[in-house]
Amino acid sequence: MPKMKTNSSAKKRFSITGTGKITRKNAYKSHILTKMSTKQKRNLTHTSLVSDADMGNVKRMLCIGK
Repeated sequence: MPKMKTNSSAKKRFSITGTGKITRKNAYKSHILTKMSTKQKRNLTHTSLVSDADMGNVKRMLCIGK
C-alpha cells in the first residue's frame, strides 16, 4: 500500500495543538476591511478550533489517524 499524500493546501491552513486539536484562521480578514469595525477585525485575528462536524474531513486531508 502506498503512503497517503497530505493535501498541500490543508497543511498550509491548519495546525495541530499539543493535545491533538486542529486550529484554523478565521475568515473575512483578507480584504475590504474598511467597512469593518476595529473590534471586529481584532477579534478575527485570533485562531479558532475546527468544529467537530468538519474534523473528519480535515483529518483525512492531513492524513491523521482517527
